[in-house]
Amino acid sequence: MILSRTKAVEDPKKKGATSTQDKTKKKVTEVEDFIADRDYTGAIAYLEFCRQSEKEVKDLDLWLAFAAFHAGDYQRASDEYENILKTDPRNGQVCIYLACCYFMLGKYDEAEETASKGPKSPLQARVLFHVAHKQNNEEKLMGLHRQLQDVIEDQMCLASMHYMRSHFQEALDIYKRYLVENREYLALNVYVALCYYKLDYYDISQEILDVYLKKNPESATATNLQACNQYRLFNGKAAENDLKQFLDKMSTSFNYAKELFRHNMVVFQSGEGAMQILPSLVDVIPEARLNLVIYYLKEDDLEHAYELMKDVEPLQPAEYILKGVVNAAYGQEHNSRDHIKTAQSYFQLVGGSQSECDTIPGRQSMASCYFLHKRFDDVIVYLSSIKTYFYNDDAFNFNYAQAKAHEEKWKEAEEAFLLIQSEKLKNDYVYLSWLARCYIYNGKPRLAWELYLKLEHSTESFSLLQLIANDCYKRGHFFYAARGFDILERMDPNPEFWEGKQGACAGAFQQIVAGHEPRDTLRDILSLLRNTNHPQGDHMIKIMRSWARTNNIPV
Repeated sequence: MILSRTKAVEDPKKKGATSTQDKTKKKVTEVEDFIADRDYTGAIAYLEFCRQSEKEVKDLDLWLAFAAFHAGDYQRASDEYENILKTDPRNGQVCIYLACCYFMLGKYDEAEETASKGPKSPLQARVLFHVAHKQNNEEKLMGLHRQLQDVIEDQMCLASMHYMRSHFQEALDIYKRYLVENREYLALNVYVALCYYKLDYYDISQEILDVYLKKNPESATATNLQACNQYRLFNGKAAENDLKQFLDKMSTSFNYAKELFRHNMVVFQSGEGAMQILPSLVDVIPEARLNLVIYYLKEDDLEHAYELMKDVEPLQPAEYILKGVVNAAYGQEHNSRDHIKTAQSYFQLVGGSQSECDTIPGRQSMASCYFLHKRFDDVIVYLSSIKTYFYNDDAFNFNYAQAKAHEEKWKEAEEAFLLIQSEKLKNDYVYLSWLARCYIYNGKPRLAWELYLKLEHSTESFSLLQLIANDCYKRGHFFYAARGFDILERMDPNPEFWEGKQGACAGAFQQIVAGHEPRDTLRDILSLLRNTNHPQGDHMIKIMRSWARTNNIPV
């Protein structure tokens, strides 16, 4: 919602005020030329020059405040209006203009109080309507809603409210209706494009946006939306280039939407500079909080992510999903069943909603819900339906592979695990343990053993070795099972490990006798048995050596 679409001052000529001096007329006309060209910085510079040189311009203070407002310098605009009210405290119309500034500065209580001092008017109703929304006062909001008329200014205000409350289709219907009736209102193309963007129709959004950009290539709002479309359709680099090219053309005094550009550059650059930029924007740009939470999650800073998100009352699907992700991660980290249940409910709300159930985020949410319920067959159904969109997505492949492995679809699970490129994930114990199991169940025990060797000096190597030894035993890969139990026995003289090694060595010997294992393996088996001083082990060694002599096998 951009309040500056409604002028903060009236055109002096429309007031019926006719200057008797041609010189003053000329000055006003020059100001209007700057405004018509949307060169608000130029208008400010010109008006400041006129003020300093004491050149007469009708309503100079009002024009200066108006230009500052439209340039995005709301503090400067509010200062000008406050000065006007000092000399003319009964100017109710200026009170409403000042309320607009307060609103844009986030001073919602001051905006309400100041707007109430002005005369009842459509602009006053619109300002108070938006203030009520920011104050979460539903009763006032609905009362002011009833005051809105079927005129374009009020309907644009209503559409922006629908947009901010995530009713994007309702907002789109209003914008499209007025665009069809008023093709010359080019800015409506931007609002239509914004709605399509929020509805995930990025290609349609860009197509409609191009109509406006052809006429206004230096529009900050349109350029930012174009960059966002590029990010969704292609990648962050393309989006970053669009925004950089625009900013390079702008003067250093350009302030409009500066915070939004800084925020989006962080997103386009995959979180670079997040801690320098996002914290100060948390209460300025709604998405800043969500993106900061995402940054914390990527950095494994779960506590900060949880603190930032725990009091958020979700309204949009993205907020529900992020609440679910944070609660799921927090619940798993702290073994909290309550947080896991909360996460399940958030995911189910999104995945089961009529508006989201067939969207990609909706299906991801449903898959996440089933994942937490350990219903992996259903997880596979949902993830398979969107797999083509995430071929190179490590997080997707990680979850998809785990689901396949839980359902003992080992070949497909292995393929998915091997698609993952992230070194961080590839060094994660969950990844290593599941991939080791895939290798073992796919008849590749040597590859599983190599995973252990890479992790040999890690604190989790003991757990991985137990998994490899036991799974290899179950699958009949006795040689690698014996190697695993041998190391385990030396690390921990648990009788179970000796029994496991004894059985694995016997199984490996049987496979050698049957010709299913190379005869050279017998030397390794004997060496493993010699590592343990045990009567049963000595007996097995005698039997194996006797067979080796009979079959002319040097041991």
